Order: sequence, then structure tokens, then C-alpha cells
Amino acid sequence: MNIGSLLARHARYRADHLAVVCGRHRLDFGEAFERVSRLASALLDLGLRKGDAVAIILPNSIELLDAYRACAQLGIVSVPLSPLLRGPGLVSLLRDCGATAVIGCRAGVDVLDEARAELPDLAADRCILAGGDGYGGYLDYDALVGASSARPAPAIEIEDDDVYNIIYSSGTTGHPKGIVHTHYVRALYGSLFASQFRFTPESVALHAGSLVFNGSFVTLMAAWYLGCTFVLQERFDAVEFIETVHRERVTHVMMVPSQIVAVLNAPNFSAEKLASIEMLCSVGAPWHREHKERMLQVLPNSLYELYGLTEGFITVLDRNDFTRKIDSVGVPIAFSEMRIVDDQGRDVPPGTVGEIVGRSPLMMPGYHGRPDLTALAIRDGWLFTGDLGMADDDGYLHLVDRKKDLIISGGVNVYPKDIEEVAVQHASVREVAVFGVPSEKWGESPVAAIVLRAAGTASADDLKQWINTRVAARYQQVTEVLIVDDFPRSTAGKTLKRVLREQYASPAAPVATR
Repeated sequence: MNIGSLLARHARYRADHLAVVCGRHRLDFGEAFERVSRLASALLDLGLRKGDAVAIILPNSIELLDAYRACAQLGIVSVPLSPLLRGPGLVSLLRDCGATAVIGCRAGVDVLDEARAELPDLAADRCILAGGDGYGGYLDYDALVGASSARPAPAIEIEDDDVYNIIYSSGTTGHPKGIVHTHYVRALYGSLFASQFRFTPESVALHAGSLVFNGSFVTLMAAWYLGCTFVLQERFDAVEFIETVHRERVTHVMMVPSQIVAVLNAPNFSAEKLASIEMLCSVGAPWHREHKERMLQVLPNSLYELYGLTEGFITVLDRNDFTRKIDSVGVPIAFSEMRIVDDQGRDVPPGTVGEIVGRSPLMMPGYHGRPDLTALAIRDGWLFTGDLGMADDDGYLHLVDRKKDLIISGGVNVYPKDIEEVAVQHASVREVAVFGVPSEKWGESPVAAIVLRAAGTASADDLKQWINTRVAARYQQVTEVLIVDDFPRSTAGKTLKRVLREQYASPAAPVATR
């Protein structure tokens, strides 16, 4: 299960097949393998060896893809980190993962300087900067790789349980944890998702979100496994995304709901432009029914929805079930099991809301360096997700909400998603996020933050009245509507309700027009 062997295999047996499209780069498998071999040789020359951790702090780029593959070949632990990390947040993660080297970019040199001041063991000659030109004593990526041998790296013995990466959680709870994935887990990402989403060696996968987000590995590993083309956009732009799909004849796309909303509202959005797509899968956050139905009109037999945790439990709503079970997030993928349990861990009957727990061969061995947190998350072999849901009579999972997002108002459970599904139907509403705020009378009350399709098309008061006359129960009525320009988001594109609550509570940092 050595995933580092996959690129060499494709370079040998289909060297001329288009492997990577990224920016100005269009590389076949032979060319991609040569680039990765040079980087692997450079890492070995720096003294890095199997089991060492390398922090990869890069935006979407050909260098990021090279780093993922070179680490896999050498048995080095890749630790992708967001280029947006700063100060103590970056230092704590570099320290936590035990990084002995960094692959970054010239644009982040000031941040790296600050971090290294707190990490004296992280030497400048172990830090490689793309576009660095030897700046500040750091190694220049292009010069280093260009001077390295193009010969394949020596064979490294890789076992199934050897660590491939540490992925830090996106921070929606404010406490990132290092989630460990082995070569075995990532190999199964390739084989299981290629099957689940009907990839072939001739498929063309496009990724437009951050490649440090674990959801990106769903299509990335499927492409690695089968040797199909992987198109990486350096940054997401809805108009360019649509044009890229059309130009490259893209077949498989993984997106977060906010990106899908942007595509739906792009001026060049059309069925003709997206006609090549065989799989568009939403991941990372609830995909509201209003947006599903709009996309179904253009891609009637190509939509999927994935619910899952980086820790390793996943369900998928397949394209063949999408219309029939549109309000669900599907069923566990192959070799996986799911239960819905109450607060005492007892199974509840279909139609009853409880915590989603599951187990699968994709499960992490644990959180890096945190056996205490691992023991809380994985109990008797089952992963406790912290998410609330229910299974219908057919066994399909219906996601209700995160436990932490549950609003308890007057002793009644209020699920933000129920209110969001109503609010997003308003013609002026582009996106909505509902969260709870303290209330002297009710304990908590729901507040709706709303991004409009166009500025000035609706007032906060009008939206509040419209929502409150349409929700199913009085306790779902929002006490306030905030009109915002955009939501605070994680690297993965998830809306950070925690930040919205904090901004709402701080008079010095108003979030919106009330």
C-alpha cells in the first residue's frame, strides 16, 4: 500500500498521458515523475529520512503537488498547513508535528522568520522557498530541485501503517488537532473513492479549493490511483472555474457549498459550459436544498453529496439516489458501518435524532501526540462524530446539525439547519448561517447572518419577518437578522459560526448591518 509507488507506475506504463494541469504547467506522467524525483533527491540530500515530518506551507501550486508525491516516495510525513496561518497558531502546529523542514513560498517569508524565532531547531538550510531566490538564507526551490538528480529515489520500504500525513482540523471549533493518515488509509481513499464516484483512467478531475483541506484528497487520491488527469486551480474564481471545466472537458469535481453557490450565480453559468461533468460532489458543509434543486436543472444525473470527517467516517449520497433522497447525505461507503446513538451510547430507532457514530477502514489511527483526545473520539472501535443526525427507514443518513451548533431555547432543541433551509429560499438570499446567542428569557435565541445576492435588495427587518412567518415553529423564529458582505471561513471554505458568535458578542467588532 505504498502510495509513493503510484506515480512511478504511471510514468512507466502511460508516460505520455496528461497528468497535471496547474497554472502554466501541463505535464504528462513522465514529466511529472522527473520533477518529483528531483525534489525527492533534494530532500534526501538535505538529510531528511523516512519518518521525518515536513511542513508544507504552500498555496495551490505545482510545488505543492510535487511535495505531496515526493514525501510519499520517501516515507516522509507531509504536514500541509494553510499559508494563512500566522504567529502563535503557526508556531504551535510546527511544534506539535515536530517539523524538521519546511517547504514554503517567498510570500510567506516574514511569517516563517517569526516562527523560526520561536523554533530554534528549525534551521534556515532546512527551509525551501518557492520563488525564494535564496532570500534570507533560505533555500530556493527551483535552484535546489534543478540541481538535483532526476534519477528515481532509492526504494524505501513502506508498511501499511507508516504515516503519510498529519492533517490539522480546520479549526471550526477553535482547537485544531493533528489527524494522522497512513499509507494504507490514503491508498483506500484512492481505490474506494475512484469506485464510488465512477472514475476511469480517462477521467479529468478538477480541484478549485485549497489543497491542504482533507476533502481535496478524495479526488486527488482517486486520480493518483488510476492515473487520470488532475487539474488544479491556483485560486477559486467562479467564472474561471466554469471556463476551465469547458476547456479541459472536466468530468469530476469536488466543491464546498459556498463555491457551488458562487458558480450558480456566475454570469457564464450554463448547462453547455458544464456538460462534461459526470460527478459534482458537495463536501464540507450542509448543501441547502434550494441550491441542490437549482444545480439539478443543469446536471440532472451528476450530483453527489459527501458527509464525512477527516478522522475517517464517510457517507455518500449517490447520483442515482440524489433526487429520491435529496434531503439525506446518503449511506456509509463500502466496508463501513453507521449507528445513531443517544447520550448514553444506546442505539436509537429510525427517525430519531442522535449522535452519528461510525467505523470504517479509512479511520485515523489517532490524533498526533494526543492519546487522550483519541480515546474520547474513538470508543470500542467506533468514531463518535459530534454530529447530530437520524437514519430513515431505508438507512439513509439525514444530517441535522453539529452538537456544538445546537441551540437550546426555552428548553427546546433548535437546529440551525432547519431555519437555514427556510431562509435560503428568499429570492434575495445568497447564503445564510444561523447561530445561537445568549438570551436572558430563553437561555439562547437564534440569529441569522445573511449574504445577499445583491446589495440593498432586502432589509434586515424584512428578512426577519419573512423567515419568521415561514418557519415550522415559534421557537425557530430568529430574534435578529444580520446582513453581512461575506462569512468568515476556514481554509476548507467552511463557515466559521464560532467567529460569527464572537464578532456578534463584541461591540468593538460589529459583524453586520442589523
